[in-house]
Amino acid sequence: MIGWYVHHHGAGHLQRLVAVTRHLRTPVTAFSSAPRPAGFHGDWVPLERDDTPPLDRTSATAGGRLHWVPEHHPGLQERHATIAAWIATHRPRLFVTDVSVEVTTLVRLCGVPVVVAAMLGDRHDPAHRLGRDVARALLAPWPGPPVAEQDPARSPVVHVGAFSRFDGRPTSPAATRPGTVLVLWGSGGRDVTDEQFHAAQAATPGWTWEFRVPGSPLTTGATGGAAGEDVWSALQRAEVVVVHGGHNAVAEVAAARRPAVVVAQERPFDEQLRRVDLLRAEGLVAVDGWPAADRWPDLLRQARSVGPGPWRRWAPGDGAERAAAYLDSAADRAGVPA
Repeated sequence: MIGWYVHHHGAGHLQRLVAVTRHLRTPVTAFSSAPRPAGFHGDWVPLERDDTPPLDRTSATAGGRLHWVPEHHPGLQERHATIAAWIATHRPRLFVTDVSVEVTTLVRLCGVPVVVAAMLGDRHDPAHRLGRDVARALLAPWPGPPVAEQDPARSPVVHVGAFSRFDGRPTSPAATRPGTVLVLWGSGGRDVTDEQFHAAQAATPGWTWEFRVPGSPLTTGATGGAAGEDVWSALQRAEVVVVHGGHNAVAEVAAARRPAVVVAQERPFDEQLRRVDLLRAEGLVAVDGWPAADRWPDLLRQARSVGPGPWRRWAPGDGAERAAAYLDSAADRAGVPA
C-alpha cells in the first residue's frame, strides 16, 4: 500500500496523482482537501481544511521552521490525526507527498518512508530543507542535468521528465492553423491583465489569438472539462502557444509538441523563474515576465523558428510510467522488516 498526500491548491497536484497512479501496480490511498479527481481509481480520504478562520497566523510557521501549523486550529489537528490513524491501521510501505513539509514530517515521524514531489525554485529555507532531508527521495518531473551532481548527504533526486494528462496522445499536424496563437493560462492566479493580452494581440496583426484564461471574458470555448478535450483541440490548432511557467501547463504544451513562448509569473520561491531558466537552457523561448507589446512579433517568430524539437528531452512521453516504476520499486524495497 502507498499513501499519497495531494495539496488542494491548483489542479497540477491532482493531475500528477491521476497520471502516475494509472501505471502503478501498488494500491494507493490518497488524502486531500481537494475534491476527488476524475480518473483516479484508488481510495480517497477527504481531509479537513487547515486554512479556515479563525487563524493564528503569528504561530503558523513555528518560528520559521515549518510552513503552515497555526496553533489550536481544529482542521489542522483533524487532518493530521486522520493521516496518522490511517498509517497505524494500514501500515503503508511508502508515502508520497505532493506537497507538504508538515505531512512529510508527520509521516516520517510515524516511521514510514516518504518520497517527496520535488518543486523548482529557491527552496533553501529551514522548512524545505527539513522535508528534503527526511525524504527517502525527491521525485523530479523535469529532465536531469547532463552530468548528474548528487550530494551524498542529501536525499537522491529521481528525474523522470515532465508528464501530463495528455501524454501518449497522437498529435495532429494537419489540424494546425498557421498564424494561430493560443494563450493557455491556469487557475492558480495570474499577473497578466486582460489589457496586456489585448496589447500583445494588437501588436501582432499577422496572427490570430485564441484564449484559454479562466475567469477572463477573452476566453473562447470551454476551459477544459473532465478530460481536457477542448484544451487538447486548441493545442492542436495552435501554431504557437503562449503559456505561463507552471509545471502542469508547460507539460501539456510539451506533450502536444507545440512551439511556445513560456512566461514566468510571480510565485513563491521563484518557482516559475527557475523553470524558464531551465527551458531557455533547453533552447526554448522563455521569458521572466510578460513582455512589452512591441516584443511580441519577434517572440512569436522566434518560437516558430525554434519549433517543438526541444520538448522531446523535457517531456520524453513516459515520465508518468517512469515515476510509477520508481515508486513500485521503492515500495517493494521498503517492506516491513520481520
